[in-house]
Amino acid sequence: MERISVSIQPASRPVAPVPHAVRREPSDSANSLAATPATQADVALEFVRFCYRRRRVGWPALYDEMSAVAARGTFQGLCYGDLAERGVSFCLPELPRLAALTQRVISEDQRPAEPRPDTATITLSPAALRP
Repeated sequence: MERISVSIQPASRPVAPVPHAVRREPSDSANSLAATPATQADVALEFVRFCYRRRRVGWPALYDEMSAVAARGTFQGLCYGDLAERGVSFCLPELPRLAALTQRVISEDQRPAEPRPDTATITLSPAALRP
């Protein structure tokens, strides 16, 4: 096993806080614009899509990625509590819903791309031999 040595020294300049690590309290204007259920569903779906794009794995491995993203506030600065307010809960009773969202996102990704209407399909065949 490799050993790592770490030394801690005082900062030479002021250290700025990491933006996503600081939980911001919602302002009054944010409270007046409460999310509707449709908006909550959109945020939940976008969160799962965001996590799936970062790491294309299925359930339950994607749960680990979603948990890491929530812990760091990587998705729009939203942490566990913020996501719970928007319909993404990591609580045991809510896991079937989160798993269903995951399956929806994965199935969307696996659908074959539809041909664009302004493109043509060309079929090539071997040339016939001339006598």
